[in-house]
Amino acid sequence: MAILEYYPTQKKIFLSRLIDRIKAEELISADLKITEIVAQYQNHAENIVFDVPITLPKCFHCELKCPGYEVCNESEMRYMRHLYELDTEKKKPKKMFTPYTQRCVEAYWTLEEEEKLDIQHAMGANLAPLVARARFINRRLKIPATETLPRLAVWRLGNQLKLNKSQLRSYRNSVGGEEARSVVLSAMAEKLGIFLYQQDVKIMCHDYHAFEAFICAYTGLLKYLGKTEPRPEGFPKHEKWAEVPEE
Repeated sequence: MAILEYYPTQKKIFLSRLIDRIKAEELISADLKITEIVAQYQNHAENIVFDVPITLPKCFHCELKCPGYEVCNESEMRYMRHLYELDTEKKKPKKMFTPYTQRCVEAYWTLEEEEKLDIQHAMGANLAPLVARARFINRRLKIPATETLPRLAVWRLGNQLKLNKSQLRSYRNSVGGEEARSVVLSAMAEKLGIFLYQQDVKIMCHDYHAFEAFICAYTGLLKYLGKTEPRPEGFPKHEKWAEVPEE
């Protein structure tokens, strides 16, 4: 977890706290520890940003009589069909979207992103347990919550900072990832004026989860400043949007 402080008058940004290991104890879960840490900031925090989805796909909780998503008239289904049709116009037909695992935001970024970054489905095998945990934690928080796509956020920030694209692609890798994270952090500190303690830089270079926590916090600041990508025209109003740095 990363806590970022912003002082608008001085235009100063500080990574004030980085917690890299939150572990369960005998009768205290890691989830309870997270909520207790967040509670310390709830009276003056603007937002909290999760690195995974915090809402479920439409079909996962829909109780209407189902005609099949090929003809369903719900706004989310119409939107994803539209994206699918646009995609098949550009290239050969591919596997159809699956609205019981996929949300509109994942369908949108899979089609629109500048770099193919493997946008996973909210209820896909890798993300589903994390989504369940994020929703459980978020229910207990009193801070407005949103989400981001960390890989896309890093890609966008790196392009803004004119960093090497191969390093942006490899920041999670076991080989070369530590160097890539170091390059991104150095550029953010120098060009964006973010104060980072050296001990925190070492942790983020060593562990990409800590690095992504910081990216989430910075994306939350960009949302506050109105510098994240706006919802596209026609995006269903009840669907959750993922905040990423503007292009």
